[in-house]
Amino acid sequence: MTSPVSTVPAVGGTRVSMFTLSTFVVGSMIGAGVFSLPSTFAESTGVAGALISWAIAGSGMLMLALVFHRLALRRPDLDAGIFSYAKAGFGNYLGFFAAFGYWASACVGNVFYWVFITSTLGGVFPALGEGNTVLAVAVSSVGIWLFFLLIRRGVRQAASLNRIVTVAKVLPIVVFVVLCLTVFDPAVFAANWGGSDMTGLGEQIRATMLVTVFVFIGIEGASVNSRHARRRSDVGRATVLGFLSVLAVFASVTIVSYGILPRSDLAGLRQPSMGGVLEQAVGGWGAVFVAVALIVAVLGAYLAWTLMAAEVLLSAAQAGDLPAFLRRTNRNDTPIGALTLSTVLAQVMLVVVLFAQNAFDAALELTSALVLIPFFLSAAYGLKLAIQDGASRRAGELIVSAAATLYTAYLLWAAGLTYLLLCLVIIVPGTVLYVIGRREQKARVFTPVELGLFVLAAAGAVIAVILIATGAISI
Repeated sequence: MTSPVSTVPAVGGTRVSMFTLSTFVVGSMIGAGVFSLPSTFAESTGVAGALISWAIAGSGMLMLALVFHRLALRRPDLDAGIFSYAKAGFGNYLGFFAAFGYWASACVGNVFYWVFITSTLGGVFPALGEGNTVLAVAVSSVGIWLFFLLIRRGVRQAASLNRIVTVAKVLPIVVFVVLCLTVFDPAVFAANWGGSDMTGLGEQIRATMLVTVFVFIGIEGASVNSRHARRRSDVGRATVLGFLSVLAVFASVTIVSYGILPRSDLAGLRQPSMGGVLEQAVGGWGAVFVAVALIVAVLGAYLAWTLMAAEVLLSAAQAGDLPAFLRRTNRNDTPIGALTLSTVLAQVMLVVVLFAQNAFDAALELTSALVLIPFFLSAAYGLKLAIQDGASRRAGELIVSAAATLYTAYLLWAAGLTYLLLCLVIIVPGTVLYVIGRREQKARVFTPVELGLFVLAAAGAVIAVILIATGAISI
């Protein structure tokens, strides 16, 4: 039976509204990705393929959003979203797997945000280059530590800023859509209906699917921050509301662009391609407008992702699956230990950017693969609960959770074996922290099944390292 909707006890007196929770979802999903959609889609498909791609991705992610909604009601005691769902459904080690993979994905994505900002500014200040110069890393370093100090002052203050920033970055995107509609050319749109003559529609759609996955990362924002919700029911509602809002924005940006420029011209635009589209529509100031909106959007996404990364580490530590120092919070209810570790990792990776070439690009592509693991485990947990209740009692829930599980499993397959192996290279070494946490609790480290999973994961990581060393996998 469904657990009754309950009020979440305040932690440190901090509670946020459903609207604020929904801004966590919107704020974490709307980052750099939306500004590249016109060119990215045009490279692979035309209007027909884009419509089908958004329909498939929207339906699949809606199923996942509904699973998060249902789990928030069924298990009001689980306050850490994807980590706690994986742990409750499949044990301590897979719970750690989900938490650490999600955290690593957030940290990698955060580094990309700063590089993207400084690279964008590099068009005006050449010393910033492509975001990989000493000055660019110095500017980015100042930025990450300023955000550290901001979030350190308290989740309520950071959440309030995130709410303001979310509105500030959504409005320019809505303005982009409206302005494009004023000069929308039906003849150009009709000419862009089909995609490339060299590939079939099915292949065109497949080529865009992982793009849609990347831009939808963040759908779990309300679930991850659910310990701060005023009411448990707000978590699921915020997830669905935030998702539907972002889906409408993403699809609109993609489709209206096909009515401004021929597909070949769209595909050739420099990123952020939204700037090129708006420049064609309204003149040179359009590109500047998009550049400013992009910086605001990326900073907002960085704030949302930093909050979520720290929350996941805190929850895993409180459950005894990570060391005690990550459980520490300050008087403002900020998970200071987890926040510090996240910021330090971001700083280290920024320094690595100075020396990295293909390695950093490959790490960016790992962001999607890393987050798909906790997505799949959360959906599978929803399916497990539905099966336990019986199809006759929860037929709708069973269908939704089964669809979400199949969709996330398909995405893992679509990511490819290479990136799944590279995920293991990142997650398996983190098992050291898991072992420390379990021993601090004087708890059993592995069950026999978990030990087998660790051995398989470690073997995969070793294989990946060998393939990298021999050049079979290029990073």
